[in-house]
Amino acid sequence: MTTPRRATADDTLLLALACGATQEAAATKAGLGVTTVRRRLQDPDFVRRLRAVQADIVARTAGALTAAATESVRTLLDLQKPGSPPATRLGTARAVLELGLKVREVVELEARIASLEEQMDADFAPAAGGGM
Repeated sequence: MTTPRRATADDTLLLALACGATQEAAATKAGLGVTTVRRRLQDPDFVRRLRAVQADIVARTAGALTAAATESVRTLLDLQKPGSPPATRLGTARAVLELGLKVREVVELEARIASLEEQMDADFAPAAGGGM
């Protein structure tokens, strides 16, 4: 059974490692020895938990970036207005075009993947009205 102190140390260790700390820095932050950290990193359950924390951080970051995207687009559009220096307007126009194409490509790929998944589901779904 995990003690409360170990659980706290593990949580601190997981967060430090997930945020990119070295093993040595993470050990210090969690109040553990480097050998203990290396042993924890050999434990499949600990590694699974570490990956889950990393995935959560990535998901939260993606959410924050998505939330900020609208304001970023407004900023880019403001920089394209005639009052901005020509070099700024040109750079902004390039950025808007490049990002717009990338976003469009991702949306189209997501739609194509969804369509293929629907086709696969239909192909492998049991026939209506009974068996074979």
